[in-house]
Amino acid sequence: MTEGGARKVAFVTGAASGIGLATAKAFAVNGYAVALVDRTEEAGRAAEAEIGQSAECVFIRCDVTDDPGVRDAVARTVERFGRLDAAFNAAGIDGETGKKAADVTMDNWLRVMAIDLTGVWSCMRHQIPEMLKSGGGSIVNCASVAGVVGAPYVSAYVAAKHGVVGLTKAAALDYAGEGIRVNAVCPGFIDTPMSREFMTPEISDALMGQCPIGRFADPGEVASAVLWLCEGASYVTGQAISIDGGWTAK
Repeated sequence: MTEGGARKVAFVTGAASGIGLATAKAFAVNGYAVALVDRTEEAGRAAEAEIGQSAECVFIRCDVTDDPGVRDAVARTVERFGRLDAAFNAAGIDGETGKKAADVTMDNWLRVMAIDLTGVWSCMRHQIPEMLKSGGGSIVNCASVAGVVGAPYVSAYVAAKHGVVGLTKAAALDYAGEGIRVNAVCPGFIDTPMSREFMTPEISDALMGQCPIGRFADPGEVASAVLWLCEGASYVTGQAISIDGGWTAK
């Protein structure tokens, strides 16, 4: 809670499913009012109904590639709840898979960059001024282990997620003296609807055979790291925290 007992306010993109939804729930459990930001109306309303049973929240339909829409979503959050203290920018896509770098289509490249990288920057550029008005805050961007190491056949995704890590570090340095911390989480194999879209039993077994911990993570395990970065990590900024069961330690 903020000084004087007022509740804090969090803004979560990609909040209708997967890691975004798990993190929105975690913010709510920890006393935050939460803006649930997602482009999917039906799932977003369902998340609002569920979380709203026990916490303050609002669903705001927004596509992060629409910069005026992002601006309005942040403004609506502040209008509704009075301030902005934390943000988790989790909206993202994999894009085309299975193609080598020279075979990726321009449409796919531009779409992945627009959502996974430019969308994060768009969110930050509207979140930061509001956090400054509140005396500071914490932003966590969702990158990936593909933002730390390379991966074949997903070059646009890898490039975008490396960009998220670089953007996070640059912004952390820009605002370290103004009370805003900026970090990234880099999830590995997480059990989410997006990962299930391409996961066959054979792929799953192969991946788990390469993971030191030997299992997929639950989205709530990423949410716990995001909450720690926002609540308990007052001296941590500019970091890319891998949540990958030891994958990148090899």
